[in-house]
Amino acid sequence: MWTPQGWRGDASAERIVPGIANLHSHAFQRAMAGMAERQTNPSLGLGPSGGHDSFWTWRETMYRFAARFTPDALHAVAAQLYAEMLEAGYTSVCEFHYLHHAPDGRPYADPAAMSRALIEAARDTGIRMTLLPVLYMTGGFDERPLGERQRRFGHRVDAYLRLLDTLRAEQNATLRVGCCLHSLRAVPPAPMREVLAALPADSRVHMHIAEQVAEVEDCVAVRGARPVRWLLDNAQVDERWTLVHATHLDEGEVRDTARSGATVAICTTTEANLGDGLFPLRDYLDAGGYWGVGSDSHISVSPVEELRWLEYGQRLVTRRRNIAVSVGADGSDSVGETLLRGVAASAQRSTGFDAAALAGDTLVLDRDAPAFAGATDADYVDRWLFSGNRNLVREAFVGGERVVVEGRHRDREAIARRYGETLRALLAD
Repeated sequence: MWTPQGWRGDASAERIVPGIANLHSHAFQRAMAGMAERQTNPSLGLGPSGGHDSFWTWRETMYRFAARFTPDALHAVAAQLYAEMLEAGYTSVCEFHYLHHAPDGRPYADPAAMSRALIEAARDTGIRMTLLPVLYMTGGFDERPLGERQRRFGHRVDAYLRLLDTLRAEQNATLRVGCCLHSLRAVPPAPMREVLAALPADSRVHMHIAEQVAEVEDCVAVRGARPVRWLLDNAQVDERWTLVHATHLDEGEVRDTARSGATVAICTTTEANLGDGLFPLRDYLDAGGYWGVGSDSHISVSPVEELRWLEYGQRLVTRRRNIAVSVGADGSDSVGETLLRGVAASAQRSTGFDAAALAGDTLVLDRDAPAFAGATDADYVDRWLFSGNRNLVREAFVGGERVVVEGRHRDREAIARRYGETLRALLAD
């Protein structure tokens, strides 16, 4: 088995690697993957990008999809997504959940109905989940009210804390519940402080931050500081925190984020799809920062692709090779092993599960695949991450329970059938 310290055991044994934690997921967005790839009408001038397609124009498509979801639809889409994650090598997921209420903004009879749809999808598929109900209060740094299409996301602080209390009572061996502040633009300073003061000492805290240049500029204009700098100066950011994206950092923010002990969740394929930018990986590694990956909007559901393009993006901007390299405890200078050590080191911090629980989440790679012909301990991980596009995960275990067999989730056909019916209904008009 491969561990962050290298291979352990007979070289001829099964090739077993730790399952990978997906640190950032919006499950409902799996239903719209590939459906926002047409140029918008430049005359609409949507968002800070004016006439250019960007995150802000993509968001219009997302809002239209978000308005159509019911708890049953969310369950069907999330189950399909989580089965795909398990087949690809993700064994745990941090679900950043803001689709709380009915489309008109009124709470369901059970205010936790949408959260429970996600919990049930995780239970049905067997994936380990950290559910992160989102506090979403305002439509911008100027604290404007939420727009009509954002109403189903919104909470007051008291209702949000009640939701957290309700869901925390349902935690079990494969479910943790953390806190999620959508972003600095969506949570004003006073409510942020109130929520943080009310959390249990061990609660994980996730937040979108510094994803787009326009967000950085707006934060500077209203709060007088860049987003990450403002957060570090106004909250006790530590190892409980996961900063999602943190794409646009200056030198001091890179250094101080690393010193804080927080984890950065890098979502390479989504950041590329949205045109957000590239995280300063090499500088962050040099500063000793913790990081992991997430599939975010699920334009891709593959940890291999996230890690591969995390490295490749750095190669493209530096015009060099083998950027994400740090020598391991066993003396390895492999890019692939550096990346695998990175995601392993952040899993416990971001998910809230302890090391003993995560030790039961493993992947068995298909050692008979052509990509591994003649492979040795020295190159097995690099071949997995940097060779071809065939999925090389043969089996996946969560808490010691096998959920993927011969590359297929145990309930793949039934889950896919329900997903197909649900998606056709969502797209009916």
